[in-house]
Amino acid sequence: MDFTVPSPSPSSSTVPPFPQPPATGKAPPGPGRAAELPPLHEALICVALPSFAVSARHGQLTGQGGLEGVYHSGRRVLSRCHLRVAGRDPVTVQGRLLSAGRARFVAVVRTAADPGPDPGVGVERVRDADGTERITFRSSVGRPLRLPVEIALGTDLADLGAVAAGRPRPDLRATVHDSGLRWSAPDGGHATVTADPPPKDTLASAGLLRWELELRPGAPRTITLDVRVHLPRAPRPVGRTGAHHLPAAHAEGDDPRAGRLLRTGLDDLRALLVRDPAHPADFHPAAGVPWRCGPAPAEALWAARMALPLGTRLAASTLRSLARTQIPGAGRIPGPMRDTGPHLPPSCTGTEATLAFPAVLAEAWRWGLPEQDLAELLPAAERCLRWLWTTAGEDGLLREPGPAGLQRAETQAHAHRAALLGADLLDACGRPGADDWRDWAHALRRRFREDFWLDDPTGGRPAAARTPAGRPLPHLGGGAAHLLDTGLLGGGRFADGLLDKVQTEQLARLFGSPAMDTGWGLRSLGAKEPAHNPFGHRSGAVRVHETAVAVAGLAAAGYDKEATSLLRGLLDAAEAFAYRLPEMYAGDQRTTDSAPLPHPAACRPAAIASAAGVHVLTAATGIRPDVPARTVALHPMRGAPLGEIRLSGLCVAGEPFAVRVSRTGLGMVEEAAAGLQLGV
Repeated sequence: MDFTVPSPSPSSSTVPPFPQPPATGKAPPGPGRAAELPPLHEALICVALPSFAVSARHGQLTGQGGLEGVYHSGRRVLSRCHLRVAGRDPVTVQGRLLSAGRARFVAVVRTAADPGPDPGVGVERVRDADGTERITFRSSVGRPLRLPVEIALGTDLADLGAVAAGRPRPDLRATVHDSGLRWSAPDGGHATVTADPPPKDTLASAGLLRWELELRPGAPRTITLDVRVHLPRAPRPVGRTGAHHLPAAHAEGDDPRAGRLLRTGLDDLRALLVRDPAHPADFHPAAGVPWRCGPAPAEALWAARMALPLGTRLAASTLRSLARTQIPGAGRIPGPMRDTGPHLPPSCTGTEATLAFPAVLAEAWRWGLPEQDLAELLPAAERCLRWLWTTAGEDGLLREPGPAGLQRAETQAHAHRAALLGADLLDACGRPGADDWRDWAHALRRRFREDFWLDDPTGGRPAAARTPAGRPLPHLGGGAAHLLDTGLLGGGRFADGLLDKVQTEQLARLFGSPAMDTGWGLRSLGAKEPAHNPFGHRSGAVRVHETAVAVAGLAAAGYDKEATSLLRGLLDAAEAFAYRLPEMYAGDQRTTDSAPLPHPAACRPAAIASAAGVHVLTAATGIRPDVPARTVALHPMRGAPLGEIRLSGLCVAGEPFAVRVSRTGLGMVEEAAAGLQLGV
């Protein structure tokens, strides 16, 4: 996880997604000490960016600290929404998500009219991500009831960073507004809550709305709270207009979890879409809620890449948004720094995004990116490649900017993929330089196999990085999965990897060992490595992105046993998390009576984790399109790890695509664009 809020100190390597609060009298954390984020693993989070709501399972927003509340554009617009019925809090019996942007809470209330110990009044609260809420009362008492209801409302209009750091401002004073209340902030922002039906009494000084409801047996009565907010420079919401970027897709078959994972992930990914402020027609996914709603170019590209089986619109939109951020004359895409664990210094996500740009464009073209989008985006991809050419050292290895000058293995993998897929793209578009890039990739591959592979009696391992002096850093982590992620070329082929056949086989064996495979997914740092911590976000926790990349890479390389183990572990974890996978969870070893442990500060939902279901199911069915050549190949994983499975609602060449894999592992295309042939 990349902590972006709150920013612990000026020397921090994190970048906050929203404006930070002014300094207060409370001392900040000391140097090198991260601010403690409030735990979220038990919270219900509704998302429809730029709005989201954080609720406890009981559904009350009490305003008594923590992160609970309704947020819009990084500001808390409602911190308190406390319901009391007949002078008491309803007893909540269930709280759950209905969709990515809506939660439902069911409670009961005992009244003096109840004939026995059973509660006679039921209360249902349905809360949307923007704070709009419908509260419905139903009576089972055999006679009419007069039910006193009151709702206490309040807000501080505080920045998310201030709330997370435990430094919210005092609640603002409310004024009566229409049939509800209004709060105004010093910067000109304001929030209002209106009620339907209008309350009988409004007490602005206490933020109270009161009703006397007449309840007849079996006849529901509903109070609707409508939250509106005006904030300076707030982005426009995406709304339903962005749904066409991610059409509905379905998975059905022997393992019903595949369908639930796909459905939930797509719902969450749609909820994470945000507009490009300067070009509202373009969208890109935010990294995750609540900590990383701001710009995260690398995560946006990886999520868009994983969603390519659903069509190329999201990828094209994301690529356009990032192309506009390229540094003039340099070609590099800027991005925040990311902490990378105890063994390595922070890395620049801008470097990762710059190298990902041409690779994602090339793969989108294979999936059917329209020619006009390709022509528009190709110059930006060429600028990324030129940046790589001028940045790589004389030995062909890419050193990261900054005083450390580290040669990170993941970065070499990203550069190698960019070179090969970029060359493929240049060739197809009649642009010069393709052969030079293939020669460069070949030299990098040879150098990497010599300099980054560490031999030992057990078969060896890849180094995580090399210092400028050439000293290898030998620890093994989930980031090595990127060495298997080669990228899609023409004819359903994958690009050559940085490792040779023997080295790839050894890495697959390492990934299949208990030191790396927890039974729930791939550890970000091996269990036998120094400084291993099951809850360390890059020192032992399971990161869904790395696990999904490993599943696809192992399957493409033919190591189906190891890929199957990680795939099934990821599905088991998804089931434990109600199919809304967090960006990471604890890397404890699985036992017969255990469940995956949540990380208390992980983003959930997170874009890459939400898109991971698409990625691993596509890998399991082995779909490899080459739309420019009008072919699509199928290479299902051997052994049919999910039994029979059918994927429909996919999109290849801009048309619906459906595929079925039988229990024996035989793949069949059931629906495809006219003229698309089954390749070898």
